[in-house]
Amino acid sequence: MYQWDFTPVLVNSGMLAAGLGNTLKLTVTALAFGVPLGLGLALLRLARWRILSLPAGIVVEFFRTTPPMVQLFWFFFALPILIQVEMTPFVAAALTFSIQSAAFFAEVFRAGIVSIDSGQSDAARALGMTGAQSMRRIILPQAVKRMIPAFMERSIELMKTTTLVATVAYADLLFQANELAQKTFRPLEVFTVTALIYFAVIYLVSLVVHRIERRLAVSGETTVH
Repeated sequence: MYQWDFTPVLVNSGMLAAGLGNTLKLTVTALAFGVPLGLGLALLRLARWRILSLPAGIVVEFFRTTPPMVQLFWFFFALPILIQVEMTPFVAAALTFSIQSAAFFAEVFRAGIVSIDSGQSDAARALGMTGAQSMRRIILPQAVKRMIPAFMERSIELMKTTTLVATVAYADLLFQANELAQKTFRPLEVFTVTALIYFAVIYLVSLVVHRIERRLAVSGETTVH
């Protein structure tokens, strides 16, 4: 019978804490850049001129359909060859997940904007608003409210996807767990605790998402997925 011993994990818990901090740092950075970039791509996709909508659509579809690990390896190994600049694991990971998140957020933004009745845009124009003013003051505030659950669900997926950065030696939670497992020779205990940490963080966020969805349902708002 296997004898469980979590003592080595508890003694070295600082490694896992540091890894979790790096995971959250990467996730927040990707969201901070991905959300506004996603909005920009969505507006370009909705533009009437194909010279704007077509390239934006290609970017969105490319980063939504190619494997994130391939994207990560390209930014970490290939991009430095092109620009002759050394790429740190964090910068490569931040670029990868920011652009990939932007591609997914662009579709969320686009769906949210399209879900708003076109009559509201007509009413805004009748009041003398420009297209940009109508989008900023009328359409986006309503659309964003509907998109909040989808944004948060995507954030959860992003956090889970960041485990790929261990492959480029970024010291996220999974990388630190692997280092700790090799150091203590207790992989079962280490990865059990690591799984529980991911579960705790992601489950708490999921509860927030479900609560927001219930409130929107009560207020009569539909959500965008």
